[in-house]
Amino acid sequence: MADLALIFGAALGAACCVGLLGAGALRLLRGRSITVHISVLLAMTVTAVVAGVAVIAEAMFLSPHDLEVVLITVSAAAVVSLAVGWLFGRRLAAAAVWADQARERERRVEKGRRDLVAWVSHDLRTPLAGLRAMAEALEDRVVADPETVHEYHRRIRVETDRMTRLVDDLFELSRINAGALRLSLSAVPLGDVVSDALAGTAPLAAARRIRLVAAESGWPTVTASEPELARVVGNLLLNAVRYTPEDGTVRVDAGRDGEAAWLAVADTCGGIPEADLPRLFDVAFRGEPARTPQPGNGGVEGSGGLGLAIVRGLVEAHGGRVDVRNVADGCRFVVRLPLADA
Repeated sequence: MADLALIFGAALGAACCVGLLGAGALRLLRGRSITVHISVLLAMTVTAVVAGVAVIAEAMFLSPHDLEVVLITVSAAAVVSLAVGWLFGRRLAAAAVWADQARERERRVEKGRRDLVAWVSHDLRTPLAGLRAMAEALEDRVVADPETVHEYHRRIRVETDRMTRLVDDLFELSRINAGALRLSLSAVPLGDVVSDALAGTAPLAAARRIRLVAAESGWPTVTASEPELARVVGNLLLNAVRYTPEDGTVRVDAGRDGEAAWLAVADTCGGIPEADLPRLFDVAFRGEPARTPQPGNGGVEGSGGLGLAIVRGLVEAHGGRVDVRNVADGCRFVVRLPLADA
């Protein structure tokens, strides 16, 4: 029993030394990836076994040949153990990271869904309350003079159009998120789409004394679905006009960059807080007052924060991307799409 106790003590001492070195290494590498930590743990375990066997073999006064045989045998087992452990450790680390990312993505989606419900509920409740009040006033003949009745009818139509836009945005966003969007791709002249979008935005821009400036040439032809591309350009222009102060400028230009075409919409909104830039395309996100619509902007307030989310979804469905950055006196949205002749 005494010999066995000595053997156990010697092996335990060797293993503890290796364990202490491994603990120090893990402490120094605490900021590294999960794969590194798993590899260190495996190496520490196998090295502890090898150290224990080597110490006991040396203490047993084995012949040099027998000692070499023991060490070679243990080393072979250690190599196999480390290789298999490293391989499956990487898989385990990847699965852990994927699961963590999936949980984080699920939390973001759930938060976005709650925010969307809250924003849409607010944006629907407000016009519905106004519609009900005006309808009751007309029904009870509280207002009877033709001018007031006409104004009530006009406001009912405006609020109905506003809710229709919101419902259309929700439907479009649901198609994008559900993967039900089907694009009919063709060669689309970007200049024609921009021209139509400018014509549709011109009345609102004129009402707010905002200048719309577009490049005269250099418009490429892109591979896109024309209705969806028109919605992307229209949403970007409407967003720029909506948040640009009166007497400001909205500029549209485009060009080629390798095998991609780019379209830029720049405004003079005063810029976006840097903290808001990564979230600008999130569903139902509304930023600080600099990017919050104010009364008197042509009745387009209350979009539910869906316009830019739809832009990103449609652009990515085309295989492109959209970015935003601050410039000298405002911000600049850049859409990149495949060229038709690429």
